[in-house]
Amino acid sequence: MKKSSNVTWHNTTVKKEDRHLLNGHKSCVLWFTGLSGSGKSSLANAVDHTLFRQRFRSYVLDGDNVRHGLNNDLSFRATDRKENIRRVGEVAKLFVDSGHIVSSAFISPYREDRQLVRSMFETSEFIEIYLHCPLHVCEERDPKGLYKKARKGEISEFTGVTSPYEIPDNPEIIIETDKMSIGQSVKKIISYLKDNKILYELYPIMWTV
Repeated sequence: MKKSSNVTWHNTTVKKEDRHLLNGHKSCVLWFTGLSGSGKSSLANAVDHTLFRQRFRSYVLDGDNVRHGLNNDLSFRATDRKENIRRVGEVAKLFVDSGHIVSSAFISPYREDRQLVRSMFETSEFIEIYLHCPLHVCEERDPKGLYKKARKGEISEFTGVTSPYEIPDNPEIIIETDKMSIGQSVKKIISYLKDNKILYELYPIMWTV
């Protein structure tokens, strides 16, 4: 796809920092990555729910709301998966600019693609969260029956079965979802956000999920 040469950036009057002051917190992307069945969407939604109840501006991007709309023209071939992640990164960038904490839950199996998205953000704005979960546990969960289909050869290029997953080299947060509850995992992520001054001490954080 050829990039247009007739596009000029227009600086906005309201800056990202202005939105931070209005919201009472900074913005960032929480990039949840891991195998299918590792718990990305469940944890992303639990974090979003906790933030929402405390009146923080947040949103979740995942395969359901992105591939049913913005990316419904993309297949699961390697080139399209790369484009899927690039587009998600660009959307997440807009959310961060709008002052939101956006939780992005995608397998995103390739380091190169995740690094590309990371490069779109300021250093403190991209928080990679690796959901470590053994393959056999993910297969036992298999919430959508995808592993069974992949083992039968009904799905080609399925991550963890016929396509590789490249473990993050140095993620900001590692969550062992076969050992930690959702509540414990949410607490670890919220604590990171507070320790790194993304969330300010304006509201008491409630851990019950």
